[in-house]
Amino acid sequence: MSITAEKKSELMKEFATHEGDTGSPEVQIAILSSRIATLTEHFKTHKKDNHSRRGLLKLVALRRKLLDYTRGKSEDRYQELIKRLGLRR
Repeated sequence: MSITAEKKSELMKEFATHEGDTGSPEVQIAILSSRIATLTEHFKTHKKDNHSRRGLLKLVALRRKLLDYTRGKSEDRYQELIKRLGLRR
């Protein structure tokens, strides 16, 4: 249920703010969003997997915290990020 190394490196390249960027909020949120999407698909077939559901809720909460942090730092970066990821609206 985790993402592959290739997918992760692809997301890092796409959302990096500068060369070699692996830890900016944009990259972290993109990786979390990919993992959340994967888990959401998993739950369509495994409805009773409550242990993984708890992990999903933790990932969603972490992504929410990072989005709040990004919004507090720069509203423009926040708006651009949610537009690129297709979150909300």
